[in-house]
Amino acid sequence: MTDPQALRDIVIVGGGTAGWMCAAALSRFVANDTTRVTLIESDAIGTVGVGEATIPTINFFNQMLGIDEDVFLAEVGGTFKLGIEFSDWGKIGDRYLHPFGQYGQTMEGLQFHHIWAKLAGMGKAAPLSDYSPCAVASAAGRFARQAGDPRSPFSRPAYAFHIDATLYARYLRGYAEGNGVTRLEGRITQVDRDGESGHVTTLMLDDGRTVAGDLFIDCSGFRSLLLGDTLGVGYEDWSHWLPCNRAVAMPTATVGPPAPYTMAIARDAGWQWRIPLQHRTGNGMVYADAFMDPATAEATLRANLAGPPTGDARHLSFKAGRRDRFWEGNVVALGLAGGFLEPLESTSIHLIQTGISKLLALLPDRRFAAIERAEYNRLMIRSYDGVRDFIILHYAATTRNDTPFWNHVRTMELPDSLSSKIELFRQKGRFFRYDDELFEIASWVAVLYGQGVIPDGYDPIVDALDETRLAAALDHMRGHIRACVGAMPSHADFIRQHCAMGTRV
Repeated sequence: MTDPQALRDIVIVGGGTAGWMCAAALSRFVANDTTRVTLIESDAIGTVGVGEATIPTINFFNQMLGIDEDVFLAEVGGTFKLGIEFSDWGKIGDRYLHPFGQYGQTMEGLQFHHIWAKLAGMGKAAPLSDYSPCAVASAAGRFARQAGDPRSPFSRPAYAFHIDATLYARYLRGYAEGNGVTRLEGRITQVDRDGESGHVTTLMLDDGRTVAGDLFIDCSGFRSLLLGDTLGVGYEDWSHWLPCNRAVAMPTATVGPPAPYTMAIARDAGWQWRIPLQHRTGNGMVYADAFMDPATAEATLRANLAGPPTGDARHLSFKAGRRDRFWEGNVVALGLAGGFLEPLESTSIHLIQTGISKLLALLPDRRFAAIERAEYNRLMIRSYDGVRDFIILHYAATTRNDTPFWNHVRTMELPDSLSSKIELFRQKGRFFRYDDELFEIASWVAVLYGQGVIPDGYDPIVDALDETRLAAALDHMRGHIRACVGAMPSHADFIRQHCAMGTRV
């Protein structure tokens, strides 16, 4: 028998990546004869649609939906991503890769970077990147889901995707509508609330139609129509730590084979992204308008494009931060409606996915238990705050003093949660991952070492291990990685063979 308190109508406000990801997931797990899912969007409003890079957690979302990866990539013009290359961040001339996955392997319960640090100091280890399958494959321009000896722990590199955000939303729309989600075209002109509970009850569209719901998902972008405008949930501003508040984006033609990594190139007052897709390259500048005006930002971007532009420049403004709560009453915010963190580590889609998965785990009924709402907010706040600290790290861990912007971020006061992690690492390379933080120890190690934060020492327990055996183990790991990568085809060939646009039915 169906629970009489079960949700009958879930209404998603806004499409784009957040709205259609949510609709697809709900259509898979929630929509049934009792619960209907409706999405309202207006073609006249449009979406931001410039976020085109992901992290490996997207694989869990695709698997959850039963998506065929090759079909998906062919539909969204996707390429594979093994990490992010950072240029000029620690100092001008620096370049390093933040690869997905791990460096080497733990030994005797010790994190790999401690063992590597000792041997590198003795001249008995190769560069740290040589022990990462993703870093080695990126440098070689190669990719395979599995290559070399399948028994090797290095034969399956961790990977994510570069995708066209507009095509991604279109693909998910097809998936969701195929599973029964109803899409309504229109602009919302009025939001009605219950006089006693304060819950949202109905939405009025510009043509006079009304849409009633039990649970409302706010995917309305920066406006945050329901959570912010209607329910008045405040916004925690992080501009003092993340001063970049504008972006300019521009697509270009593809020039040469696509690299299997995203590029983040530091500029005078921010940074430039370069994201290779099958049919074009995504480019943009993220910058702080306190240190650079929009015209200079666009000129800087245009001067550093790798190919001819295929579209006009799009200027965006934003404020780094998050809502005080993500779930208030019967409204849950996803994506930009709940918060914004610049795309430096490609976490936007991940945070949408996190919000969806936690909503499914805490899905309410029409009684809307306060404890479910409180737990959702606790988990989402922790997720955003953890990502925030990792992004701030890239700015704080620099020695650059060549522009006012870099002087500012180099000397700014940091959140206590971040400064304590940096100082602990500076001592003996120690790092602890708390709760369910997104970024693993290897990611912090990649950025800290990549930007010149070198520990004064290493875990002294390493000295209890035999140096000759350790050196042999590292040589063995490095050889296995090189063999696995050597068995991979080029990134371009792999795409051509498996998921090229226009080849899937």
